[in-house]
Amino acid sequence: MSSRFQFVADNRDAFGVKRLCRMLGVSRSGFYRHLASADARADRARADAEFAERITEILQESDGTYGAPRVTAELRDGGERVNHKRVARVMRKFSIIGFHLRKKVRTTVPEPSATPVLDLLQRDFTATEPNTRYVGDITYLPIGNGQFLYLATVLDLCSKRLAGWSIADHMRTELVTDALRAAAAARGACGLRGAIFHSDNGAQYASKEFAQVCSDLGVIRSRGAVGTSADNAAAEPLNATMKRETLQGRKRWNGAREARLAVFRWVTRYNTRRRHSRLGQISPITYEQRSTTLATAA
Repeated sequence: MSSRFQFVADNRDAFGVKRLCRMLGVSRSGFYRHLASADARADRARADAEFAERITEILQESDGTYGAPRVTAELRDGGERVNHKRVARVMRKFSIIGFHLRKKVRTTVPEPSATPVLDLLQRDFTATEPNTRYVGDITYLPIGNGQFLYLATVLDLCSKRLAGWSIADHMRTELVTDALRAAAAARGACGLRGAIFHSDNGAQYASKEFAQVCSDLGVIRSRGAVGTSADNAAAEPLNATMKRETLQGRKRWNGAREARLAVFRWVTRYNTRRRHSRLGQISPITYEQRSTTLATAA
């Protein structure tokens, strides 16, 4: 309708408003209302363009990974009163699109001879306090020429903080033990003592070496059922998200150094700045700091 009104406005001197409105099937009263609101529409268009620039800046800061909900949260934290519907509308209008994740690839290698370990979570991937329940997984990082690096992660189920991680050019047990030790170091003096660590039945997590490190750190082991991905469903999406947000459609990194730097940068942003929908659109470390403040006040 707006385009037809604009056509009338552009050609009214040559053909007349009445004739053009009749030809296009629009009312003259509607055309004159459209004409009277031209300034207001221009103001809205300018405001939307300025708003789109702010959204674009936020997308750039997030490496293009934020959608409308996280952009809205970022704007609100900056003191702007904004409705998420407007954010979504402006993003559509200016074709501002966050990076969309594609289907991930699983890399779990089961260990048939593993000593049974109880599943203490039973698919309840929640926790009421930080540093009480963790999940871990391994994902591959393609670096070209058929070569890979491997990333092991330790994720806090309460705060969603990536407490520990490790990268290596192999999938030996030390890959996952290094990640677990890193998580213990990140937790300071209390370490991981008394916390549950849940994993799949991959050979690394089922090894005697991993069991010994868990014992040394005071970690309680938990494992899902063999061949059932849902029993470790909380760990795998983190690794898949990281890989896809850093690669952003590329098939591989140019080399090991580039991959390591990309992961380090992403982990730092994930823990300190990246907004998490399940945490009320704040970062994991901000959530932990607020939890500590509330616990102290109580």
